[in-house]
Amino acid sequence: MAEIELKLEIPRANRKAFLTSGVVGESAGSVRQQSVYFDTNDRTLFKKGFTLRVRRSGDARMQTVKATGKGVSLFARSEWETPIVDDLPVLESTSPIATEFGLNSTDVSPQFKVSVERHIWNVKENSSQIEAVLDEGTVIAGDRQTSICEIELELKDGDARDLFVLARKFEAVAPVKFGVQSKAERGYWLMEAAKSAVKAEAVELGQATTAISAFQTIAQSCFRQFRLNETILLRGKSAEALHQARVAIRRLRSAFSLFKVLVLDGEAGRLSDEFRWLAHVLGEARNLDVLLPKAQNGELRRKLGTAQEHAYDDAFDALKSPRASALMLDFNEWLHCGDYLRLPARQEERERSAEGFASEALDKMRKKIKKHGRDLLGVDDEQRHQVRKDAKKLRYAAEFFGPLFTEKRSARRHKHFIAAMERLQDQLGTLNDLVIGPDVLEKHGLRSHPEAETLVSHANKTSLIEEAQSCLDDVLDTKRFWR
Repeated sequence: MAEIELKLEIPRANRKAFLTSGVVGESAGSVRQQSVYFDTNDRTLFKKGFTLRVRRSGDARMQTVKATGKGVSLFARSEWETPIVDDLPVLESTSPIATEFGLNSTDVSPQFKVSVERHIWNVKENSSQIEAVLDEGTVIAGDRQTSICEIELELKDGDARDLFVLARKFEAVAPVKFGVQSKAERGYWLMEAAKSAVKAEAVELGQATTAISAFQTIAQSCFRQFRLNETILLRGKSAEALHQARVAIRRLRSAFSLFKVLVLDGEAGRLSDEFRWLAHVLGEARNLDVLLPKAQNGELRRKLGTAQEHAYDDAFDALKSPRASALMLDFNEWLHCGDYLRLPARQEERERSAEGFASEALDKMRKKIKKHGRDLLGVDDEQRHQVRKDAKKLRYAAEFFGPLFTEKRSARRHKHFIAAMERLQDQLGTLNDLVIGPDVLEKHGLRSHPEAETLVSHANKTSLIEEAQSCLDDVLDTKRFWR
């Protein structure tokens, strides 16, 4: 994560305000670009972490192959550019598309098109040289399209923190959101059914990954999941997108906790607390999403529906607030440039192998859930809730670190472990929904409603606890994939 390039999405309506703000000074020019992305009919390249495009700028044409994700580790570099004379790709023997997949030019066809007008500025921020680019245009795939209006900041020379100084100046002119999708990814998304939510993606960790690099990669993955779901949610009310946005924040806060020995620079705790605030606001709407379907048609359901609408309004207000914008800027600056990366006392821990760090962390978390969960029926709701939090952290850690343990036996054990953790988390989640239902009704003045009791009956609570205990025992009986 040494190279830092920021992508900032701005509302198209604020384009003029940005262009006339003077923040970036005099333009170094503009150019119209049209890029056509090619792939096989079954999208082999994208599935394997590659993109192939032909970009036309004026009379010039440039073919570019990019490797992303796992594809990056296959080669000494991740991008290949070749000038060509036609609008069709040229896949010669030196191309990774030919060497890795045995494909030639007739095996690929156009998938989608990206057309943008690109404005370019060369900005001096403090002593740093930064290239700022504003791309405005569209991505078109068949009869579907989406607009682009985004700023890319690339540090050419100097201090990476100056990228964020410049980003904050943009934020003062118009609201910005961190972009986490490439133009290619937007195009491929257009070719699929519209997504209602985005679940956590596998984290790309290699055998040579250090502990601190693992933290940065994991944290960035969690942030990406949050932003993808935030975008879906802000386009229209989506209970699943809201849920997955909360999951992303929980995963991120779990990463803070998991790596706390490495990130003790004073800022980590503040950022984690701010994300907890945002998760709490989203959680108010999520609680009503869970409770509302249990209510029969009638007055109680209508009142819960009204409360739900207000809770979503609060969630949208929070996501669009200056507090949330500041949090996103602060977090990303800290992640890439924070003091935790330079603390002398933690240097040895930072540079140790991620695999060794992961094994110790997973052992500690497994021991903790074993201690707290030995008698779920004999403890109170608060203690069972603590076990639920322990279970979430263990599952997230297992998902984070799974790619570090790639031997067949480890991969098989990891699959079984995650399946057992999912069953446990589902059971504890159902139990938690049962417990918090009365509090949700009380908060909205509905606890004494005549129909309320049917929503919060604890008739099956004992059986749920017993099933949760069985699931927890299964987790402890499952062989550890990290040993």
